[in-house]
Amino acid sequence: MDDQARVLLPAMQEARDQFMELVDEVRPELHRYCARMTGSVFDGEDVVQETLAKAYYALGQMVQPPNLKPWLFRIAHNTAMDFLKRYERQHVEPVADVPERAELEEAGVDPELVEAALTIFTELPPVQRSAAILKDVLGQSIEETADTMGTTTGAVKAALSRARANIARAPRARLADSARPVAGETLVTLHRYVDLFNAHDWDGLRALLAAESRLEVVSRVQHPRAVDAGYYDRYAAYTKTQDLRAQAGFVDGVPVIAMFDRASSEKPAYFIVLEVSAGHISSIRDFRYVPYIAKDALFTPL
Repeated sequence: MDDQARVLLPAMQEARDQFMELVDEVRPELHRYCARMTGSVFDGEDVVQETLAKAYYALGQMVQPPNLKPWLFRIAHNTAMDFLKRYERQHVEPVADVPERAELEEAGVDPELVEAALTIFTELPPVQRSAAILKDVLGQSIEETADTMGTTTGAVKAALSRARANIARAPRARLADSARPVAGETLVTLHRYVDLFNAHDWDGLRALLAAESRLEVVSRVQHPRAVDAGYYDRYAAYTKTQDLRAQAGFVDGVPVIAMFDRASSEKPAYFIVLEVSAGHISSIRDFRYVPYIAKDALFTPL
């Protein structure tokens, strides 16, 4: 079995790479939807990854290729709704047809909602949330929104009417990021990590890794032992030509390492999420290859 898997692996990797190229353009828009559905740029990316895994498997069983973007959004919608049900974020409310007297603007993207804090959307029931994001943030038509959600245009109009009324009562400004309680050793380790990275002390960073630390370079590779993955060798080579700076902080209440691609940059280019145990790093999730999540993230420095 192991020998057969080893033979298949290159072909599977090539097929996966081709699929990822195929979906590359739509991924940022999928993430914009999923992040607002889940209320977190990191949970949103997890939903995107699950969506693409489902799509990759389903595509291999199809006789005719689907209309890619609408198909991916339907999968993302169902996956996000399943995510919300699993974590019991909110109860999904049925929506009735909109009364005849109700009128809805047919405008596309609402710039204020595009810039609004993700928490604004989490205050809405999921059906309202999905309709508002698809129509008012992503600019889908009523018909496209109904197709994505698997419902009727009347149900979409009803959900939109209620969502807009609820959003109008909520603060429209981006909200300050509220950090969850974090263990002192985690904060100490984050600061230590930043100091070592900015000093290009790769041996010091390797010494921070626990013996069984896991590594995930999101959308690229997973490794059960970060110590054997050559992770910091790649950063050592990269920083010889790139001015990369690290800073500790929070995104969606999660402690992160924000990476800035220029010393003068004010907006992070991407994030690294660490898990810490007994003063050592037990897990690394590096989001370098999905930089679009930084566009929706509100980073708060420590």
